[in-house]
Amino acid sequence: MCEPKQAPGAQGSAPRRLKPAQLLFEPPDAVADPEHFFDLESIEDPRELLTRSTELALAFRAAADRAMEFQAVAAAQLADPRRFDRLPMAVIAARAEWSEDYTKKMVEFGRDLLRGSAAAE
Repeated sequence: MCEPKQAPGAQGSAPRRLKPAQLLFEPPDAVADPEHFFDLESIEDPRELLTRSTELALAFRAAADRAMEFQAVAAAQLADPRRFDRLPMAVIAARAEWSEDYTKKMVEFGRDLLRGSAAAE
């Protein structure tokens, strides 16, 4: 398995913290309460609330970028013409709930990521 690189377009974005806040799964009881969100509702100090909510926003953004990179790698692997079980773009698009144009872009991005990881080895 390859280790995805930075998402396209992320090069010019604001600098990220080196270590985003850890994303923890919330207990089922907390998820059932619509007012509960990573215990932010219990923080009364606005400075602390801003700090923690910013950490979470950065962590979610980093997690979304990483997940998107893994999506691209998987799409590229599924579209690989060398695979006997290769999937057509329309099938990949339907599975990921993407348009076919976006799927083509993600497959190309995934191929770039795979080429980059192969070059790094």
